[in-house]
Amino acid sequence: MKTPSKTTAQQRADQIHAFNHELAELTREQVLSLSAEQQAAIDDYHQGLLNQFRSDFDIDHSQHEKQLSLGMRIASFLGAVALAASVFFLFYQFWGRLGTASQVTILSGASIISFLATVIVASKDASGYFTKLIGLVAFACFVLNIAMFGLIFNITPTDNALLAWAALALLLAYAYDVRLLQVAALLCIIAYVSARVGAWSGMYWIHFGERPENFFPIALLLFFIPQWINHERFSGFALSYRVFGIVTLLLPMLVLAHWGYGSYLNIDPDLIEGSYQLAGFILSGVFIWYGIRRGWGHVVNSGVTFFVIFIYTKFFDWWWEVMPRYLFFLVLGLVAILCLVILKRLRKAEQPLAEGAQP
Repeated sequence: MKTPSKTTAQQRADQIHAFNHELAELTREQVLSLSAEQQAAIDDYHQGLLNQFRSDFDIDHSQHEKQLSLGMRIASFLGAVALAASVFFLFYQFWGRLGTASQVTILSGASIISFLATVIVASKDASGYFTKLIGLVAFACFVLNIAMFGLIFNITPTDNALLAWAALALLLAYAYDVRLLQVAALLCIIAYVSARVGAWSGMYWIHFGERPENFFPIALLLFFIPQWINHERFSGFALSYRVFGIVTLLLPMLVLAHWGYGSYLNIDPDLIEGSYQLAGFILSGVFIWYGIRRGWGHVVNSGVTFFVIFIYTKFFDWWWEVMPRYLFFLVLGLVAILCLVILKRLRKAEQPLAEGAQP
């Protein structure tokens, strides 16, 4: 049986190991006893699955291997960032000494060669660590390609470059299941859509960050993409969409809750700040409830994080100047305890619903 993704294969392997440990414990306590034929059949079936998973996806078979894999993921990420930075500074080190024809040739060649290298490495790299590394280098070369062509031929900067960068990053991310490139694509998409919204309102696109409300449309879209498109084959892609959607929605609200002049609304800034503070509390609570209901821990954690930030910043506005420091931090500690109690009760109340939820 072919599993759809490395994540699913790893989850199945973990279930097999947990089953074997529990079966051994039940046998030791004389709760369950299997015949030799039954035990052999189970062992053969599980071993066949594990061998297939390791062959197809290079999964971790033990806790020790998981720890080594974590180290490999960190090394892969740092190596990818370092190589991308190396390419960037190499271009700038010798760029002024080259003619226009040489510059165009090098830029085009770097993008094409790094893209082809990603395709070749991916075909031979079952673990995906080297694919992630060379894929980020290909993305960095493409970004430099577009940016430097603009400088060479004196092209007016445009937000359409963000769309081109996002397209390549998404292509590589979905082709080779590279979540790091998906994150890069999401950042480009967020910037592009926010810049478009800002341009439609009359501002120059590069100043889109001056109006935090420019981020709201793409925030809602990102959060619901996993509801419309099945991402079971891709490791953590749905999680990234939801987390970026929450951050892109609540972070601008947090800014506007303390900077009403950044809003498009032509009303009293104090009223704007109060409205966004209330909206931030409500939406954070909605994300907490919805995450518990659907069994999405990342949504719950994101909602709790912003809920606490909204509370603490509001307390700071209210009481930092009027309360003794010991009393201020005592109140914060008591509020944290209250949040824990409420979340514990909410989790217990929603537990029957979460048990049947899809991850």
